[in-house]
Amino acid sequence: MAEACAADQVALLSMTGLHKWFGGVHALNDARMVLARPGVVHGLMGQNGSGKSTLLNILSGQISPDEGVITMRGAHVVFRSPPDALAKGISMVSQETALAEDLTVAENILLGRRLVRGHTGIDWGATRDRARVIMEQVGVDYDPGWVVRTLRPDQKQMVEIARALSTNVSILVLDEPTSSLTDEETKGLFAAIRRLKEQGVCVIYVSHRLPEVFEICDELTVLRDGVTVAEGPKDSFTPHSLVKAMVGAEKLMAPRVARVNEEEEAPVLEVCGLTAPGVLENVNLQLHAGEIVGLAGLVGSGRGELLEAIYGLRPYESGSILLSGAPFKNDEPRDAIKRGVGFVPPDRKTAGVILPMAVRDNLTMPATAEVFRMKDPKSGSVADDAAATSRLLSIKATLAAEVRTLSGGNQQKVVLGKWLIRPPKVLMLDEPTRGVDVAAKAEIHRYLREAASRGIAMLVSSSEYDELYEVCDRILVFFRGRVIAELPRQEATEARLAALAGGAEGAMTQELGAEL
Repeated sequence: MAEACAADQVALLSMTGLHKWFGGVHALNDARMVLARPGVVHGLMGQNGSGKSTLLNILSGQISPDEGVITMRGAHVVFRSPPDALAKGISMVSQETALAEDLTVAENILLGRRLVRGHTGIDWGATRDRARVIMEQVGVDYDPGWVVRTLRPDQKQMVEIARALSTNVSILVLDEPTSSLTDEETKGLFAAIRRLKEQGVCVIYVSHRLPEVFEICDELTVLRDGVTVAEGPKDSFTPHSLVKAMVGAEKLMAPRVARVNEEEEAPVLEVCGLTAPGVLENVNLQLHAGEIVGLAGLVGSGRGELLEAIYGLRPYESGSILLSGAPFKNDEPRDAIKRGVGFVPPDRKTAGVILPMAVRDNLTMPATAEVFRMKDPKSGSVADDAAATSRLLSIKATLAAEVRTLSGGNQQKVVLGKWLIRPPKVLMLDEPTRGVDVAAKAEIHRYLREAASRGIAMLVSSSEYDELYEVCDRILVFFRGRVIAELPRQEATEARLAALAGGAEGAMTQELGAEL
């Protein structure tokens, strides 16, 4: 213990004993992460909800820990705000780019006070020259005058990294940096990371893609349920031991036996060779009445994009969709609703409900979409059905209450409930329990199983593998737009899903197979 403490005192960064509560949720529970020296790539690993984002938000000054000690090069530090963290040499490039799209490359790299100033204002020539020097550090030679909106995703990523370097960064956080990059673009990013290592910059690399982690990282820290459960050099981990640390040994146990459909029948939904360049690649699936099929994969893997394509929110180039054996080509969601297809989107507040409207109005929206009316349906069969649905889902609010006044769990029940008044043939759900508490999550899972027992066919896309494991009959795993595996529920342990979703195939799945 004394030796470990001594090592922490001279470490580039030491975060120890971190605790953070959000209401009753203990997001970090004595978590730690130590970067021993400059010039290393440190992988921060963990499933969704493991505490990674909370730890990084503390490091970048966006939130403060409730308990814990942070030191840099042996000196105690406190990050009171993002500018404070930036001043201490810590910069973060998030998964979603945060560039000013209509400004130039040079303006983005040197945004704010870093623009070169002369006697008469901004010295644009010197600013462009300075931007070129910074871009050289990551091995790119873009025209500083290019407008950022015209750049490819990988070029925007490099501009963000260059902007971070303009602040004399010593620790650079890259959060899921390859989520929107092709294989070739990823190679370019890795080349830039290796250049930064040579310059003494320490990179914290966050990714679910296991092959990338083992290729680019030097050392790893693994979080699970807010606790640091493993740390050390990359070579001390195998793909199997890393997945086991991320999901827990208990999750390697065999799951429940899947439901078996006794009657052989034609699929209610069939997707054949669906392709949208850069998003979906030759996707095929069949869905039967009363069946729940899960879609697993990382954000941007194609699982959510498939639901959007079926619902008419995303165009596709080739392939076909059949509904009850008939061609299903819809140009907008209205067509899908008419044909008996419903959709629960991942962001309820912007796409699932209308927050200022009443619970009743939100619940009855799909059922009255084709009805011309001059007033709200406060009476009649639809209103009665809305009341019955509210009771069925235990929505804790009156029908007249505005949805924005409800808790997250009750809002999500409203999103689900509006499809139960006039049940569709097919109900698609993207992240159906995002942002709800444990009790509401269990209730929603029960409603899904009950709806399936009444013959509704469901596609459930989720980043939470335990959710898919809990409610689905079989699971399709997406990776970069392709379905790379189909697993019956009894074979779909969280560890195996995590490995496949991270692109780990071949030797790794063979290694996992002995225990899974």
